[in-house]
Amino acid sequence: MARDISELVSKLTLEEKASLCSGLDFWHTKAVDRLGIPSVMVSDGPHGLRKQDMKADHLGFNESIKAVCFPAGCALACSFDRDLARELGETLGDECQAQDVAVLLGPAVNIKRSPLCGRNFEYLSEDPFLASRIAGSHIAGVQSKNVGTSIKHFAANNQEYRRMTSSSELDERTLREIYLAAFEEAIKEGRPDTVMCSYNRINGVFAAENERLLTKILRDEWGFSGYVMSDWGAVNNRVEGLKAGLDLEMPSSNGVTDREIVEAVRSGKLAERVLDASVARILEKVFKFADNRKEGNFDLEKHDALAGRIAEESAVLLKNNGLLPLDPAKAGEVLYVGQFAKKPRYQGGGSSHINSFRVTGALKASAEIAPGVRWVEGFKTDSDAEDPALAAEALAAAKQAKTVVIFAGLPDSYESEGYDRAHMRLPENQNRLIAEILKVRPETAVVLHNGSPVEMPWASGAAAILEAYLGGQAVGRATSRILFGLANPSGKLAESFPLKLEDTPCFIDFPGDGKTAQYKEGVFVGYRWYDKRKMDVLFPFGHGLSYTSFAYSGLKTDKTSITDGETLFVSVDVENTGKREGKETVQLYVRDTTGSAVRPVRELKGFAKVHLKPGEKKTVSFALDKRAFAWYSQELGDWYAAPGEYAVEIGRSSRDIEASVSVMRNTSQRLPFHVDLNTTIEEILADERTAAVLKPMLDKMEEMFKGGGGEAANEAITPAMINAMIANFPLRA
Repeated sequence: MARDISELVSKLTLEEKASLCSGLDFWHTKAVDRLGIPSVMVSDGPHGLRKQDMKADHLGFNESIKAVCFPAGCALACSFDRDLARELGETLGDECQAQDVAVLLGPAVNIKRSPLCGRNFEYLSEDPFLASRIAGSHIAGVQSKNVGTSIKHFAANNQEYRRMTSSSELDERTLREIYLAAFEEAIKEGRPDTVMCSYNRINGVFAAENERLLTKILRDEWGFSGYVMSDWGAVNNRVEGLKAGLDLEMPSSNGVTDREIVEAVRSGKLAERVLDASVARILEKVFKFADNRKEGNFDLEKHDALAGRIAEESAVLLKNNGLLPLDPAKAGEVLYVGQFAKKPRYQGGGSSHINSFRVTGALKASAEIAPGVRWVEGFKTDSDAEDPALAAEALAAAKQAKTVVIFAGLPDSYESEGYDRAHMRLPENQNRLIAEILKVRPETAVVLHNGSPVEMPWASGAAAILEAYLGGQAVGRATSRILFGLANPSGKLAESFPLKLEDTPCFIDFPGDGKTAQYKEGVFVGYRWYDKRKMDVLFPFGHGLSYTSFAYSGLKTDKTSITDGETLFVSVDVENTGKREGKETVQLYVRDTTGSAVRPVRELKGFAKVHLKPGEKKTVSFALDKRAFAWYSQELGDWYAAPGEYAVEIGRSSRDIEASVSVMRNTSQRLPFHVDLNTTIEEILADERTAAVLKPMLDKMEEMFKGGGGEAANEAITPAMINAMIANFPLRA
């Protein structure tokens, strides 16, 4: 039914309007019964439904309903599969309808600036293109069920340390290209009902009262039409936040900020039309849900099966010398080591923690598909200290086994909302036991359960490494199916794995001094940093192996040169040249060779996951617009793609480029060039608009420098020296 929201707003009293701009409690908006305005519920996500029925809190101290825990964002992004992300969203949308939840709080798209961020397990990627596309599909899926989403945390929220007060200090280009870009396309494409602002300040201004962020960029530039809600407790000044574009404060303020709003309107400090606009935005989304209620679907068994399938698609085979897949008929020769084989770590701690109705470990799952696998504990998962008895038992068993699979990873205490990791290592007892087992049994695979990269001092000795991430409640079933070849791994890393923490881009500046976090690495985050510096990494962005092989051929573009208004269409053929069916993720990167700015070596600008049977070949296509080639110019206040040559590259990872083709860009747009007395000759000659003007002066300078001296003078003053001096002369000289 169509509703006249503006008429409804006009019937509200000032006090009622103010009341609608804050929560009723932890999870509900307020109602106005006399006008038929209902209260609706919001609930944590995005990888499961954390609905609290009774006692409510933000961090998960109190129990929530039994639900399905799907793979966390760190895993989902490694699927590189937009259709899968949408299917997950549709499923969660069904669950929300079944449980009367109006808004699912997610997805979380904050960039993985450092592997140490305690909440990285929720976040999607170090790359904004990948994060935005996976998030956009997830949003579209949820909202196809008339349930809202709240993309979070807007913006530049990349650490847990002092997250409620610290200021993220970064330049405009870095903000636009990396940290806002992860939100921008997801918002434009997925059109979320709500956006959740972050706790932190951005260049000194709280996100919750940042008008430039919440209104000028989010609404005026990107066309966002929903409402902005605060993260829980993120409001610093309620009236200033309302002016800036923060519509809904969560959770309840027990009426305190409602009264502040009323007083501000009555005193003239706040225009009532600003309040009216916020109320209207909130009501539009409240009634969108209330007027489109459906029966929903909360089929735990069916959704558990989907959780397992997503975990299979997201697991990344980092290394394999031929040990995997294992032969189910020889399962009796296989030894599992580690408590995680029985009780996997499958999700992170904090507000997204799901009360799973079932958790399947790899040991139990393997018993159903490959009976006979033996198990020893090996090490304690709640301690860093080695247990000599457990270690000795594991070493003895490893000597007797033909193959060992060690289930390692980060304990719950290592990564969680609320604090950052102290280092990038696994617990020492795990590293030590892995190294010792590799000495006696080189035929060893390591399965990892973690929400963010870890150092692997034993990696060169392991026969195989499978990154399962925090793969949800069915991760054990998915892992077993991959280990024994019932599923072919197809995940690709959505983040780089550095060799050591000291190699990371923000090692010196993370997490800052508690008052500010300086983003001095600029746009060089993740693979952009490692590739630019030609640094060795443990495993590069986009990397992931398969049990089959793929070949690329026929890379072509529909044109060799393009202008600003044109779209470049790119296609490449992919063939399964192995003996198993499988999926390959084709990654498209763009490399700028114009020299117009300091830019990354290459940047991801397209990806597609394709399923192929043995011998099957398919053509994968991409479309690239101006934005795919552009960087953000602070002088223009806009995106700029310089004229010149670019390379369009197809690769298996950012470090494994299979094919490349060149394309020329032509544009009449130019960067502003400001000339003053300290502008150098070289700068003036480099710009076609000013070079001709300077030529007569340059000829005179060259004549002046032509030597008339002797042999010693000519040796001292070489042509190279003269040219360099002239190039560096400012006009004032």
